[in-house]
Formats: sequence, C-alpha cells, structure tokens
Amino acid sequence: MKAIIQRVSKASVTVGEEQVSAIGRGLCVLLGISVEDTQKDIDYMVRKILNLRLFEDENGRAWSRSVMDRELEVLCVSQFTLQCLLKGNKPDFHSAMPAELAQPFYTSVLEHMRSTYRPELIKDGQFGAYMQVHIQNDGPVTIELESPTGPMDPKQLSKQEKQQQRKEKTRPKVPSESGREKAASRPKVDPSASSGAEGDVSSEREP
Repeated sequence: MKAIIQRVSKASVTVGEEQVSAIGRGLCVLLGISVEDTQKDIDYMVRKILNLRLFEDENGRAWSRSVMDRELEVLCVSQFTLQCLLKGNKPDFHSAMPAELAQPFYTSVLEHMRSTYRPELIKDGQFGAYMQVHIQNDGPVTIELESPTGPMDPKQLSKQEKQQQRKEKTRPKVPSESGREKAASRPKVDPSASSGAEGDVSSEREP
C-alpha cells in the first residue's frame, strides 16, 4: 500500500458540482492499494498516518505533534494511480487491487482509522468517482509512505541472491583455466618472462 500524505490548511473533494467532503487543518491522504495488500498493511499504514509528527507543539516547536495529538482532521482519498508501473510512457495499473476488491478493503482502512481515532474527524472522498481534490498544502509538507514489502518481494530477493551466488561460483573458473594454459606454455618461454606471465594471470583475476 502506498500513500502520499500532505499537511494541509484545508482540503476538499467535489464530484461534479457537489462538494462531498471537506476538512480544515490536518492531513490529506492519497491512498493506493495493491493486489498484495493484507490486514497487516492496513494496521501499519493507519498507525503511521495517525502518529506521524508533522505538526508543531503548543510552543511552536516543529515536528513534535501528530494529527491525533492536535485533534485535527484527516481526509482520505482512494488513489489507485499510485500503483502505476510505466511501460515506456504508458501507465499500467495491473498492480492496483481491482475495484470490486479494493472498495471493501478501502472501507476497512477507514473503519480502522475511525476506531483508532475519532470517527467524526476522518473524512473521505467518493470511491470510484471522478473527483476534483482541492488541497492547500501547508508548508509545503508532503510525505511518501509505503507499507512493508509484500510477500512476493522476499522470494524475488532470494532468487536474485541465488543467481548472484551462481555467478560468484562460476567466476573463478575462467581465470583458473587460463592459468593452467599459461603454466603449460611456460617452459616454452624464456624463464625471464615468467614473472610477466604470472602478472598477466593475476590481472585477469581482477574484477
């Protein structure tokens, strides 16, 4: 799951000519859900969003208080385009969770956020609608957040590590064969040139 979190003076969402949601000072969160997201991703993102210290304290000290500490509002907007992958210049959204699954999942995010904080201070847009999002960024302050790596990534990492190990095992074979060839040909060469040949073998082993 990915999120773009903006500290705002105010933010609102309109659909057509109708304003469906609005907040004053607080956070505007654009949220992109991936096909691999689970409840663990919800727990992580909600905890982080509500506890990020993006606000000043009562003495004006910056980066000291969270949105919950200050009892400010949060506006969440579903944003599947955050899961974009580029194929050349064309955006591809296959890594985004399909809408029929993403809607209840997104609702779970909102419910978890409301149960953790104060439900009346959590607002959202209109899932699946063509929205106009009006954001007055305060600072500007924008934080990019991503939940812990999905289950496929460790497998891919393990595969890459195995491939690297194979490369490391096969890499010495080439210079060793070259060394044997040079050792075999050494008697045919003037002994005074042997140090130069050894130098050549040594240089071949350099990465």
